[in-house]
Amino acid sequence: MRRDITVRPKSLPPTSVLALAVAAAAFGAVAAGAVALGALAIGRLAVGRAEIKKARFKSLEVGELTVRKLRVIEREGPSA
Repeated sequence: MRRDITVRPKSLPPTSVLALAVAAAAFGAVAAGAVALGALAIGRLAVGRAEIKKARFKSLEVGELTVRKLRVIEREGPSA
């Protein structure tokens, strides 16, 4: 007598699918954090390279100041 045997397809257990989803979410969070830190580092680098060539102030108050080289030029004429 011949019997037909049907094999049930094996599917992943629900806990395995849940673990895979949690791992994917964690990987995405790490990737997003890396992108944010990279953007922050590039932004700080760009700000560090920015130079101010000329600045004029009517009054300036400084609490603590360290200067390597200071040149003071007095201009004659009407004050701006």
